[in-house]
Amino acid sequence: MIANIVKPGSNTRGVLVYLFDKGRANEHTDQHIVASWDGFAPDPGPKGSPGHEHRMDQLVQALDLRVKQAGDQAPEGHVWHCSLRTAPGDRSLSDAEWATIARRVLHATGIAPAGDPDGCRWIAVRHADDHIHIVATKMRGDLRPPRNWNDYHRAMTELTRIETDFGLHQVDRDRDAWPATKRPTRAEAEKAARNGHSRTVREQLRLTVRTALSHAHSVEEFLGLLADAGLQVETRTLPSGDLNGYKVALPGDTADSKPIWYSGTALATDLSLPKIQERLATEPTEPTAPQPAGRPRPNPWHQATAAIERIPHHLAQDQDPAAPTSAHLVAFGEILYALPALAPTDFRAELRKAAFAFEYAVNTRARVDHQHARALRGACKTLGTHPADDGLIAMLVDAAILTVIAVRRHSALRHHDQQVAAAQQTLLHLQAAYRQAAPAPLARLAERKPPADTARRYAEHLRKTVPAHAEQILDEPAWDALTAVLADAQRKGHDPADLLQQAAGQRPLDDARSPAQVLTWRIQRLGERHAPSLGARAAQTSSAVQRPAPPAHPAAIAPKASPAQRR
Repeated sequence: MIANIVKPGSNTRGVLVYLFDKGRANEHTDQHIVASWDGFAPDPGPKGSPGHEHRMDQLVQALDLRVKQAGDQAPEGHVWHCSLRTAPGDRSLSDAEWATIARRVLHATGIAPAGDPDGCRWIAVRHADDHIHIVATKMRGDLRPPRNWNDYHRAMTELTRIETDFGLHQVDRDRDAWPATKRPTRAEAEKAARNGHSRTVREQLRLTVRTALSHAHSVEEFLGLLADAGLQVETRTLPSGDLNGYKVALPGDTADSKPIWYSGTALATDLSLPKIQERLATEPTEPTAPQPAGRPRPNPWHQATAAIERIPHHLAQDQDPAAPTSAHLVAFGEILYALPALAPTDFRAELRKAAFAFEYAVNTRARVDHQHARALRGACKTLGTHPADDGLIAMLVDAAILTVIAVRRHSALRHHDQQVAAAQQTLLHLQAAYRQAAPAPLARLAERKPPADTARRYAEHLRKTVPAHAEQILDEPAWDALTAVLADAQRKGHDPADLLQQAAGQRPLDDARSPAQVLTWRIQRLGERHAPSLGARAAQTSSAVQRPAPPAHPAAIAPKASPAQRR
């Protein structure tokens, strides 16, 4: 169950008119009071019902009585408004059960303590199957304001007990587990269904806004991309001329012939203008360092893939709440949103669904300015400068799959069940996209496999490098593609044994359904780097001999997914 306590207001009638009206999309039905401070509050009933206006006047006067008595001593924001909503899939609660829940929340927050005759006056209104609204006027019978500081967290604590007592879905209230994105309400989902849309208006807008943000380098470009995508955009400026906010609307989504506007914050807490400005300000002005003469500029797809492959390591090491892991995951989410526009048409649908699902898998309230996350964000912004093909898409998605598996494990260890479910949905869509993208480039590579004696020599290197996975890799269809990229790298001056060692040592292969494919993409990237000189190789060999063996990777001792769950 979720509570939403809105900013205190001063217009009691205005709140009640909204609650007993039909709603923005006619979603309010059978509006009625389920409980009140004394059990005798006049119930206006739905707007337009007989006697509605008269009873509304009576209810407003009754709720505001103590506020008027207090006069100048009454608080400016005297209206306390809280909505309580059950989770999708929860059973329908009776009016009596909602009344009990309302009283418990009012007691916990200090608005109307149980057994206190001087508690604030309040009502609980039900106008939908899955939620109620509580409205109270913050003036006690002794004409003092209630002691309701920290009401939100006190309400959350009580809701945890209520969920247990009423057999409702247990909401994870670990703040680190809260995504910035809210789930659509039932009314929004029903409106989308009536209009024949698979996503709500808020979801469609958020998808467009996040996609634009993943490609933009400045706020001006971001707003331009929103307009180019067909959204209605309005901005708010200060007297100084500085931008102070923005809002968007979906063409055709209107109420009384006027667009229904959504601010960035209404879409997700991390899409407010200040958050967007902060995110864009942290991007490096030069995503890639100047290259020595004679060397090609790094491929941004390879850079992004390499940065993504490092995220599982950060997750495994993340024991400190101040660790930068969340910043990496925010940047990773931007990569997922950028991919559909850059990928071949056949892969876009699954990639878009993966990006959408991943929003609920991480806490995107995190700061985004960690220096190592900047590298991933910088690579994301330059992906469009290099033509993408199915091979580059498959390579990056392959790394993304391993990252999402690590995210799922990380959340499971912390019992963040909703994040685990969202990560699993992301994984399914990425796997589907990979199955579409990978076969063709792997087949092209396999056609260039080296002679049998060369392949046998690579097999010996493989058995020495990754003995635990060697036989599986040799039996995989992708073995031919792996030998082809090894041969390509060798022609460029690389040592195949060294490359296998580097590729296998980057991250464990335990989560990979096809270690051969993972190694193929890694070695293809490594092979495009400048080959080290003979002197450099000798130095690397000497260093490797003297360096003590590294400790076991934390991922190796974490609970592993079953074979059916692995890619």
